[in-house]
Amino acid sequence: MNRKILTLLFAGLISVSFAQKTLPPAPCGPVPTQDQLNWHEMENYAFVHFTTNTFTDKEWGFGDESTKVFNPTNLDVDQWVTAIKGSGLKGLVLTCKHHDGFCLWPSKYTEHSIKNSPYKNGTGNIVKEVAEACKRQGIKFGIYLSPWDRNNPDYSTPAYITYYRNQLEELLSFTGPVFEMWFDGANGGDGYYGGKKEVRHIDASKYYDWPNTIAMVKSLVPHILFFSDAGPNIRWCGNESGYINETNWNTISNDTIYAGKSGISDLLNTGSANGNKWIPAEVDVSIRPGWFYHAKEDTKVRTPENLFNIYLSSVGRGSNLILNIPPDRRGLINENDLASLKGWKKLLDEAFKTDLALNAKVTADSFRGKSVKYAAANVVDGKKDTYWATDDNVKNGSLQLKFAKPITMKYIVIQEYIKLGQRIKAFTVEAWKDNKWQQIANGTTIGYKRILKVDPIETGMIKINITDSKACPVISTINIF
Repeated sequence: MNRKILTLLFAGLISVSFAQKTLPPAPCGPVPTQDQLNWHEMENYAFVHFTTNTFTDKEWGFGDESTKVFNPTNLDVDQWVTAIKGSGLKGLVLTCKHHDGFCLWPSKYTEHSIKNSPYKNGTGNIVKEVAEACKRQGIKFGIYLSPWDRNNPDYSTPAYITYYRNQLEELLSFTGPVFEMWFDGANGGDGYYGGKKEVRHIDASKYYDWPNTIAMVKSLVPHILFFSDAGPNIRWCGNESGYINETNWNTISNDTIYAGKSGISDLLNTGSANGNKWIPAEVDVSIRPGWFYHAKEDTKVRTPENLFNIYLSSVGRGSNLILNIPPDRRGLINENDLASLKGWKKLLDEAFKTDLALNAKVTADSFRGKSVKYAAANVVDGKKDTYWATDDNVKNGSLQLKFAKPITMKYIVIQEYIKLGQRIKAFTVEAWKDNKWQQIANGTTIGYKRILKVDPIETGMIKINITDSKACPVISTINIF
C-alpha cells in the first residue's frame, strides 16, 4: 500500500474519531458553585423566629425587654425538627438574635441573653440545642444574626462591628456546619441602645464592612452561603408574600451586599438575563401573618392549600422556599401549625407521587452531534447529570414524549442542566388531543426547576418546544404527574 493511500486512511480515521467525540456545550454566562448547586437541590427549608418577642407579643422588640420574660415552659427542639423534617423541609434557619439584641445562646459579649433568663436557670443554649437536633435528624442548620441591635449601646459606632464579629465567631465555634447565614434589610432606627432611647442611622452599604465580615465567616465555615437583599450568594425575592416572578433569572448584577428596598423589588423578583453573577432568589414567607408567635393568630395559620400554592410559585418557579414556623410560648410548634404542615405534606405527596414520564418514549427534532450522550432519552432516565442538548447553532428545539397508553396529567416539571448556566427564555407545551396538537401551557424561564400546573388532560403524547434560548438548550429532566 503506497504512502498516499495510508495518509488518506489515517486522515479518515482521525475524522471519524473526532466525529464520535462530541464536546459538551460551553457554559453560558455565570454558573452556580457546587455549594449553590447543593442549595438548589434542598428546594425548601424552615425559618424559626423565637425570642423575647414571643413573650411580649411584639414583632420587633425595642431592646429594653427584661431577659426574665423569656421563659418557655415546655421547650422541645426535637419537636420542632421532627415537624419540619416531616413536612419535607430540608433545613432550619434559626433567629439566634433578632433586632432586640437578645441572644439565644449564653454570649459572653452581652448580658442581654439567655444566660440571664429563667430558661434552665440560665444554663441553656437554644442555638446549640437546635443545631444538635438538626444533626441528629439529618437536616441542615442555618443562622440568622440581626446586624441591627436595638439593645447594644455601641450600635452605629465602629465598636459595634467588633462586637458583631465577636458574636459570629462565638456562635460558629459550637454550631458545627452551617449551610446559610441570613441577613435582612432592617438596619438602624429607634432603639433602647443601652438606655439612650434614641434614633440612630447608619449607611448599611458601608457601615458593616460586609466583605471583611463575610471573609471572616468563610474562614470558619468554608461552605456557608450568604443571603441578603442582593446576595452575595442568595438574593431576596423582593417580597414576603410567597412568590417569585414567573420570569425568574438566577443571574443578577450587584455591586454591594446591601441593595435596600427602594425601587429594586421588581429586579430582585425577576433577576436579570444578562446579570454577571449567579445569585438565585429565595422566597421568604411565614405560615402566620407575623414572624413571631401570637396567640391571636392561631386561627390565621395558612391552610395546606395555600402552602401548596406557595410551593408552586416559589420552588415551582426555580427558587428556594424558606417557610417561617414560629414556636409558641411553651417552646413548641403550635397544634394549628402542625395540622397545616401535615395537610401540606399530604398534598405534595399526592400531587407528585407517580412520575408518568418514566415509561415514555422520548424523541427530539435534533440532538447534539447525534451523540447518545446528549439524546432525548436522557431527560427521563432519572439521572441529574445527564441531559439533552442541541448543537451550538441551534437555539430552539422540541422534545416529544409518547406514552404506552393515554395518561391524565396535571403537572409538568422541567429542569435545566444549570451547571452550564441558565439559558431558556421561552417555551410552550402541547398535548395531542382530538387528532391535533393543542397548546396547554407556556412559559419564559426554567432554571433549576419549573412546575407547570395545567387543567387535567388525557393524552397519549406531549411536546415541549423551546422557542427562544440564550444558547443551545440543555434540559436534564422532565417529569409528568
